[in-house]
Amino acid sequence: MVSFSPGDVPRTQVMGVVNVTPDSFSDGGLWLDEDAAVAHGLELLAAGADILDVGGESTRPGSQRPEQDEELRRVVPVIRRLAEHGAVVSVDTMRAEVAQAALDVGAQIVNDVSGGLADPDMCDVVARSGAPYILMHWRAHGAVMQQLATYDDVVREVRAELGSRVEAALAAGIGRDRLVVDPGLGFSKTADHNWTLLAHLNDLDDLGLPMVVGASRKAFLGMLMADAQGRPAPPLERDAATGAISVVAAQAGAWAVRVHDVAASVAAIRVVERMRAADLVRREGAGSAAREDQR
Repeated sequence: MVSFSPGDVPRTQVMGVVNVTPDSFSDGGLWLDEDAAVAHGLELLAAGADILDVGGESTRPGSQRPEQDEELRRVVPVIRRLAEHGAVVSVDTMRAEVAQAALDVGAQIVNDVSGGLADPDMCDVVARSGAPYILMHWRAHGAVMQQLATYDDVVREVRAELGSRVEAALAAGIGRDRLVVDPGLGFSKTADHNWTLLAHLNDLDDLGLPMVVGASRKAFLGMLMADAQGRPAPPLERDAATGAISVVAAQAGAWAVRVHDVAASVAAIRVVERMRAADLVRREGAGSAAREDQR
């Protein structure tokens, strides 16, 4: 089982995305076939992923939900096979029955972008399972979510709304030591909202919980990397910017980053950790020198 205690995790973890969907914004259809999805998951593991996040429903703006049976058909065989290979698998779903089926075949984590709002049975399923639960800030499904991207103070309101979901999870019997939060970049948020949240990740620490940051290939990075004509960079050309966000997240103490290009974020996090180690050595050296001067 994965630990979410900051003292037990030596560095920011890397969650590799395995989209078993025909319509995800960055790689929809590439891994819809079961064998292709499993092979992709194993490639991400080889690149250094700590966790594989397997999902069968696109949550991009404007997306339409698949039927539950179709979501089950997409993800359950893939999760079973990846778990058999020894992967730590999280299931990316808003449906309690899908979460239960995934846990039954070897998933260890439930990653619910709705934070329990989309399915009232989700928290009960997670509570009974004993699995860790990642709950994200969310206001509505993809078809309408951008209509709700209105805030007076996005950091304060996201923190408050996430806090209410945390309280609901605790009331359902999920242990606090099994909860992780996600600010939900891109979900009912404009590009400016996303940048403000990234600039104030430390303000979300008031919740006292580990955090996942999921910025990978999202539209606000495409806008940042637009060409001279103002055309956003396509998703596959946003990985360098995603790697930079992984540095920001690691420096802010995020428990994990959720990314498509695992290798780049593994490298980014290694840089952050090496710099922290160098800073610690320097501080310890300065402390030793100061103590010597006092003798």
